[in-house]
Amino acid sequence: MRCPICDDFERALEDRTSEYRKACSNTVYCRISSRFVAYRNVEMERARSELEMHRSVCASAVTEDHGRTALSSI
Repeated sequence: MRCPICDDFERALEDRTSEYRKACSNTVYCRISSRFVAYRNVEMERARSELEMHRSVCASAVTEDHGRTALSSI
């Protein structure tokens, strides 16, 4: 069973990554404000960190990781 909190954090990470990529690909933003691109990068890394922190304590994520490990050793 999937954890809804993990799903929310994953969705947030996908959104932040998409925003960062858009900011990087927009040459106007890059030229005018490197701070804007840096802000998007910080937000993306924050979302990644929040997801990793939650996964480290989430029973659902731990169980899922153990299942993958067991299947890969077969």
